[in-house]
Amino acid sequence: MTSRILDRIDKPQDLHGLGEEELAQVAQEVREHIIDTVGEIGGHFGANLGTCEIAVALHSLMDSPRDKILWDVGHQAYPHKILTGRRDQLSTIRKYEGLAPFCAIFESEHDIMGAGHASTSIGYAVGLKEGMRLKGDIDEGQVVAVIGDGSMTGGVAFEAISQAGGMQTPIVVILNDNGMSISPNVGALSGYFNRVRLNPKLWHARDTVEHRLTELPRIGKAVERLGPQLKESIKSFWAPGLWWEELDWAYMGVIDGHDTHALRIALRQAFKAGRPVVVHVATVKGKGFAPAEDGGLEGQETWHAAKPKSIAGGVPVPAKPAIVGATPAPPQYTKVFGDALVQEVRRDRRVAGITAAMNSGTGLNILQKAEPEHYFDVGIAEQQGILFAAGMALEGRKPVAAIYSTFLQRAYDQIVHDVCLQKLNVVFAMDRAGLVGDDGPTHHGVFDIAYMRSLPNIVVAAPRDEPMLQRMLRTALLQDDGPFALRYPRGEGPGAPLLAPAAITPVEIGQGEVLAEGDGRVALVGYGTGVLKAQEAAELLAQAGITATVADARFVKPIDTGLMARLSADNELLVTIEEGVLQGGFGSAVWEALNEAGLDGGSDAARVLRIGIPDRYITHGKPALLHEEVGLTGRAIARRVADALGVDISSALDAALPS
Repeated sequence: MTSRILDRIDKPQDLHGLGEEELAQVAQEVREHIIDTVGEIGGHFGANLGTCEIAVALHSLMDSPRDKILWDVGHQAYPHKILTGRRDQLSTIRKYEGLAPFCAIFESEHDIMGAGHASTSIGYAVGLKEGMRLKGDIDEGQVVAVIGDGSMTGGVAFEAISQAGGMQTPIVVILNDNGMSISPNVGALSGYFNRVRLNPKLWHARDTVEHRLTELPRIGKAVERLGPQLKESIKSFWAPGLWWEELDWAYMGVIDGHDTHALRIALRQAFKAGRPVVVHVATVKGKGFAPAEDGGLEGQETWHAAKPKSIAGGVPVPAKPAIVGATPAPPQYTKVFGDALVQEVRRDRRVAGITAAMNSGTGLNILQKAEPEHYFDVGIAEQQGILFAAGMALEGRKPVAAIYSTFLQRAYDQIVHDVCLQKLNVVFAMDRAGLVGDDGPTHHGVFDIAYMRSLPNIVVAAPRDEPMLQRMLRTALLQDDGPFALRYPRGEGPGAPLLAPAAITPVEIGQGEVLAEGDGRVALVGYGTGVLKAQEAAELLAQAGITATVADARFVKPIDTGLMARLSADNELLVTIEEGVLQGGFGSAVWEALNEAGLDGGSDAARVLRIGIPDRYITHGKPALLHEEVGLTGRAIARRVADALGVDISSALDAALPS
């Protein structure tokens, strides 16, 4: 059996001596490696299959890490990881203590930037190259940013393009466009224009043509009067990509992104240009995997990521038939929200849903299908999404911005300045709140409690289960006194029965709820998913003879100060439990409320024990493993409570659960 060339590629420099046919073969071997590995373990899939030739072409010409390749988002960087010494570790990607799901500067010297949010690579590239200029060595290394057409909808990418054009920063951007077909004629014409735009003599020739036309007898003055219009016409003829040219970039394209030879020719020219250059390449998302490549938009979306054990022998594994009589799994919170929002739109036609390019991820695909006129997608542009919502609110509509907790961070100024300051009726539906798992620290939604509750004029709440999510969404849309932030986790809920539309009642804002009364030793107060953790801890403590009070805070702003004061006065220990950072979080809100009530240090006040996410970024891995790591499990909470009370419950814990 012929051995793979890929097996001899342990560092990117191993590509430098290979011929064109060998490089093309390596790209295909990388693709097959991804299909075999990711099909078994799960992970980002389609986008990576589309960048195999790009990664091979770049690393065959560049000297990484001296030359720097920046992969926007990083979910298309698996081929890069394979070619930079991590080939045999790919099977650990997204697993606890395995390879990071995106590029990570702590993982490899070849990962120049670590980011899991879109549209940032060009900005990084401009900073890197201008940093070289500031050091006095603009030629210290080539800088290339690889960005997808989807990421180009993010405004921060346009800001970087404008800056680079104005400063004439010599970087290269590969615009990876997997939404465009390839035509041989277009390719040939593009080759001609590429030679024109990147040949300095011909580049300056255009300016000469414009000037000489004004000097022609008889028509010169007419040409001069036409001025800008004629200049634009000449530019349009001289090169495609006029938009880039207007921003002082050189444009090359469209290049077949699956032709390593063509890519290498284009990149060599771009590196010699000495100015900002965009190389526009066309690729196929899911290239080499028929269900994605031939399945149209639906196939590409389905195979954006692969589930574990979903592919065997290069083909999809047939779905297992449903087991007759099996108890169905509880619905995902995302689906509960999506269905509830449709109900709210039908109850009140002022309601509309807004997503930032994550319609299925936020459940708004349900709204899109059921009530398309009330559905809006702004692209990967969270800032514009919130400004758009603010505009709708000013017009008397009821916008619901459904955006992952971690992605909403990108629109913080709009939340502060454009919504809260003006007290507009915008609902923030923050999906993926808490530790989301395999996507890791770039996607964990652990900061929203702290970054929301510091703002005036806003209500901040979290449901403990599915019917409470229905009720809180209704509450948010019924109140007319400013913005309302609602957080809920990824995945399934505890399985509480959903409410029929007629049975959905609002929750009194700022009022918590006691779920179980205890014996006066400890009160466990949960917020959102913290309530379930409190109940689990209470069950374990009960086996050790400690009957805990369990309460659901429901709101972190306004917080139920009266309830917190009563629980503090009636118990030796008050425990707050949240799936968010402790700094500025729910526990801090309780502490502040007790302080303002004069109950934080008196003899009648309970000690406060805060349980949540520690002051560090949490790695990637299954949520259960991460909860274990940070001590956010019923067992860990029960042990900390017992230690604080001076009680040994080891035997009870050992009897209840295995160690």
